[in-house]
Amino acid sequence: MEISYHQEIRERFPDLRVSFLTVKDLKIEKEALHLEKFKEVIIHEIKSSYLLETLKDNETFRKYRDFFWKINIDPTKIRPASEALIRRILQGKPLPKINTGVDAYNLASIKSGIPLAAFNADLIPGELTMRFATANEEFLGIGMKTPKILTGKEIVVSDEERLIAIYPYRDADFSKIMPTTKNILIMSCGVPGIPWETVKEAGELAREYLERFCTTQATG
Repeated sequence: MEISYHQEIRERFPDLRVSFLTVKDLKIEKEALHLEKFKEVIIHEIKSSYLLETLKDNETFRKYRDFFWKINIDPTKIRPASEALIRRILQGKPLPKINTGVDAYNLASIKSGIPLAAFNADLIPGELTMRFATANEEFLGIGMKTPKILTGKEIVVSDEERLIAIYPYRDADFSKIMPTTKNILIMSCGVPGIPWETVKEAGELAREYLERFCTTQATG
């Protein structure tokens, strides 16, 4: 999957890059015992690696927070997905349980520290574009009852027909991962200051987890 960057994005954030890969022929279920056991392993690792009091000062999360401020998003209210998930763990709250596809790539985001987005690849036609939103453009995200009216300051990703994400924190409802989803498009969300290899490796980790927990052989 290719993405083009509008000139305004390139001028303001010349080193902003995202990575895409597609994971095919998946079997997504409501839950799986071996995935739940693996969650406990990741949770233990996170509790051993971070402190809630200093989480916001982590170098990686700091770069995402800085980027959020630059695009008029308050990261104390809307946090980068990876930080938000890790924060839940450190607060003793359960991780969201959606389905094995979403839960698997969420674990990759937690492990890598890089926000990831995932879409039903069969519903995303053609090339993708990253641009600034158009004023009054509408976006219906996952969990939203009515569309959000955009101001024109948001960075968005669109396919050839409609918006698939407000970058880098909200995905569209129409392309969300469901038990019927067979092919998943993973978007690794980079920001200025995060090494390109780190962004790509997060996507590869998501691929690894999806293939481990969401294939016909992934039983347990």
